[in-house]
Amino acid sequence: MAGALPDGDPVPRDGSLPDEATREVGKNGFAVYVHVPFCASRCGYCDFNTYTASELGGGASRDEYAETVLAELALAARVIEPGPVDTVFVGGGTPTLLSTDDLGRILDGIDRTWGLAPGAEVTTEANPESVDPAYLRRLRGAGFTRVSLGMQSAAANVLRVLDRKHTAGRAPQAAIEAREAGFEHVNLDLIYGTPGESADDFERSLRAVVDAGVDHVSAYALIVEDGTRMAGRMRRGELPYPSDDVAADRYLAAEAALGDAGFEWYEVSNWARGDGGRCQHNLLYWTGADWWGLGPGAHSHVGGVRWWNVKHPSAYAKRLSEGVSPGLARELLTDDDRHMEDVMLRVRLRDGIPLDRVDATGAARALSDGLLEPHAYDEGRLVLTLRGRLLADAVIRDVL
Repeated sequence: MAGALPDGDPVPRDGSLPDEATREVGKNGFAVYVHVPFCASRCGYCDFNTYTASELGGGASRDEYAETVLAELALAARVIEPGPVDTVFVGGGTPTLLSTDDLGRILDGIDRTWGLAPGAEVTTEANPESVDPAYLRRLRGAGFTRVSLGMQSAAANVLRVLDRKHTAGRAPQAAIEAREAGFEHVNLDLIYGTPGESADDFERSLRAVVDAGVDHVSAYALIVEDGTRMAGRMRRGELPYPSDDVAADRYLAAEAALGDAGFEWYEVSNWARGDGGRCQHNLLYWTGADWWGLGPGAHSHVGGVRWWNVKHPSAYAKRLSEGVSPGLARELLTDDDRHMEDVMLRVRLRDGIPLDRVDATGAARALSDGLLEPHAYDEGRLVLTLRGRLLADAVIRDVL
């Protein structure tokens, strides 16, 4: 089950924002995130704000969910006028548990409310077992341009430890089906460092990703979150805790295999074939754009104000049925907050960050330790080397 939301100041009942926050909304880009909180089953490592049928209880219906999201969108339209939407990302949960008609209604509502920019990137996440060729064709026809599939591994033993329900070969096959359905942009997600995963297991996963012909790969080290089933198993000694050394070896293997296949890193945990393969939605997050998050537990950011919705789908639906903002709390980011977050995110990007945005002493130390690219440094930018990517968190601490 997802962790508790942070504390903050109350959100006005109508969801209104300070004038200074809305004055230049969308100036640096505008995105919409839609959270779909439903899952057929819960993975052992997952602490996202998601619910299986048995966990939902009363007052929340998957069949009525699109209408509830559209009610929040109507409220949002009264609060801001951001101009065209550059990207839409539907995440979860498992968004593809909704019908393509419902996903299309939500996308159409966003277009009618704010307008989609020409060539807007529209992504949905999907579990491999939740889609088939016909569903993917309808999804493409509804206006989605990109699909992100949760593969995690091509090794059956690793999938069992993660409590994933799809077979080892299903995710690459779903990626091929997505391309055949007309999706030019397809991502496969990998998790590495799972207990019991061998180097050969991960190499097999990387080969499967490359052979699937996708243009984007995300690969993240396993993080064990408190309160998850996996954390309990580790606490009881049933599974070993992840190893930092193994995670580093896996990352180097990913860089080598993906680089040989024509992928380039553009964020520490993300690789794409060419600039066109990069996830534009995430880039907007990472470069300080505004976005509105629709759905229970969704976070939003507009003009230095960040807020988050109530977590449970029934509480979310109840507030909107009463004409009240589903926002639980919010915070006004200070200049120092925004600078810190800007550094934390941009340092992880291949494009890096101007040196005048970071601590000079820390940057010089990172350069001498071989963590920064000398050529970029000479040109006034901080860009991580491969070794620097392995130690990105330490570099961020130094340059802050």
